[in-house]
Amino acid sequence: MGETILVVEDESSIAENIMYALSTEGYDPLWCETGQDALAELTKKEVSLIVLDVGLPDINGFDVLREIRKTRHIPVIFVTARADEVDRVVGLELGADDYVVKPFSPRELTARVRAVLRRTLNSLAHVEARQDYSSNPFELDEKRHSIMYHGKNLELSRYEFRLLRTLVLKPGQVYSREQLMDKVWEDPAMSFERTVDTHIKTIRQKLKAIKGDSESIITHRGVGYSLKEKR
Repeated sequence: MGETILVVEDESSIAENIMYALSTEGYDPLWCETGQDALAELTKKEVSLIVLDVGLPDINGFDVLREIRKTRHIPVIFVTARADEVDRVVGLELGADDYVVKPFSPRELTARVRAVLRRTLNSLAHVEARQDYSSNPFELDEKRHSIMYHGKNLELSRYEFRLLRTLVLKPGQVYSREQLMDKVWEDPAMSFERTVDTHIKTIRQKLKAIKGDSESIITHRGVGYSLKEKR
């Protein structure tokens, strides 16, 4: 079988259509009707991607994603009946990889699943070429999209993870804000340089919460940012 896809959807007719479409594309789908069931399933089985309904009967999909992101960065595609732009932005900022509004065709969803998995695999390709981080306080786990700092897991949003990952991959490399926007955001034109600064500030706060004297990220005034090299 192909990659395991967890479908979290309380409407059986929709779930059955999604499951069938995923199966015909070679995926191995699992189905949970509630958020709590999904969180429990994730403790027992490794999945490659989650199709997550926002309007679940027990806890909403946003809260489910918050719980998932505390430990893992599995790719997530939100499914919702709400087309409000604010909801979409909230979902993406929480770390979702895509957002589909009902009604949608199963073929459209499977195409989005393929696209997200392809991006994830491209990211994992860097594993082969990555350098030894043993001298750094960071531990990058590409498979789980997580970063440890001094042995403790960092709870990072989607863009925080991508920003810090970029810096961790090349300690000492100075990146301009424009370069970071190009590497981290799917549509850099929709972001601003101050967005990078805001995310860097939040990352620094999370690093300091683990190690108070942390100065791992260096600001190069008028230029950009780099990760401090260990000597």
